[in-house]
Amino acid sequence: MPKVVATSWPLLLGVMLLMIGNGMQGTLLGIRGTLEGFGTFELSVVMSSYFVGLLGGSLMVPAMIRRVGHVRVFAALGSVISAMLVLFPVLPRWEVWVVLRALMGFSFCGVYISAESWLNSSASNETRGQVLSAYMIVQLIGTFTAQVLLNVADPASFTLFVIPSVLVSFAFIPILLADTPAPTFGTIRPLSFPRLWRLSPLGCMGMLLTGGIFAAMFGMSAVWGSKTGLSVKQITTFVGALYAGGLVLQYPIGWLSDRHDRRKIILALSAFAGVTMLLAGLFSLPFWALLGVAMVLGGIANPLYSLLIAYTNDFLTKEDMAAASSGLLFLNGLGAISGPLATGWIMERVGPNGFFHFIALNFVALALYAAWRMTRRAAPGVTGQFATVSPTASALAVGAVMEEADTGEPVLPPEMRGPAAPL
Repeated sequence: MPKVVATSWPLLLGVMLLMIGNGMQGTLLGIRGTLEGFGTFELSVVMSSYFVGLLGGSLMVPAMIRRVGHVRVFAALGSVISAMLVLFPVLPRWEVWVVLRALMGFSFCGVYISAESWLNSSASNETRGQVLSAYMIVQLIGTFTAQVLLNVADPASFTLFVIPSVLVSFAFIPILLADTPAPTFGTIRPLSFPRLWRLSPLGCMGMLLTGGIFAAMFGMSAVWGSKTGLSVKQITTFVGALYAGGLVLQYPIGWLSDRHDRRKIILALSAFAGVTMLLAGLFSLPFWALLGVAMVLGGIANPLYSLLIAYTNDFLTKEDMAAASSGLLFLNGLGAISGPLATGWIMERVGPNGFFHFIALNFVALALYAAWRMTRRAAPGVTGQFATVSPTASALAVGAVMEEADTGEPVLPPEMRGPAAPL
């Protein structure tokens, strides 16, 4: 790992600065929007628009890169991000914020794809796993650090919007000046959604549901905190606990998933998280207990995302993994778009704790579906290894993780064999 960091540190440092900037704006907008008098549902539309942009970027950015190259796309979209960040406090209207945040999502998708392409191409077969692990670690560190920086100034001021803008601008210096050559960007072999569903119905449904969970967690947690009267320090501590939980529990859950039927672990984790979120929504808990709830939520949701990818990986051939990663992330993006909207709608009708009710509903649905799928077919005979994947990773990074974790050809039922169907 030290050797990998020594050779890839410009890219890793740039990614960490990007994640600090992105992590700050996500939480800050929820707090500042409440101070501006935006309603819960209006803020949910603002938060949802980021994922609309992210999904649009995943479809359009690869073609942009193939046409004009990584460097130009990276620099252009980075400039858009930096500009958008300082426009939020200048134009405090929720309708304008919807457009700005959609542009942010599109642009961040582009810079993630570019950075991940460089990291992937700079790694050898022997070091790719370590590079990807370092990439996921710096993402978590960056997002956690963002919550700390939100306490350095008043959210009603301009300062907290300038800091992420500056950090994002600085992020491009080590990446653009790195002596690593820009990679080529190939074409991904298509894999139809019907075939992806036949290969892993639980993986597809799970990615759709976890998309809603993640978008609610990281898009609406600050809104929930503001509506319940928490201070800025309490809100950022709560959001930080979400990431801390994911960091602590990723490895233990991954270790278990490599030794037991992944569906049983998905079922148990989803059921436990669903019950915990339901209790949090029904009772008025002290702040220390809410931090425990956040640790459980982040500690289960983050590994669950990686676990669903690992489970789907068990049914894929190596040639299908890159295309499957794109399909899974598209489903996750659809769920992410609906997550804040549904959460905001519920919160307006039942109060701020509707935040927990929506998340509980998604976890319970996933647990029930996993239980039903266990009655439909046996567990795969050959499994790949669990690999940590961040929900912010692009299809390129997820595909690389899936290929890196693969340890053999999957054992598929006869009806699943055959060539991939076209899109």
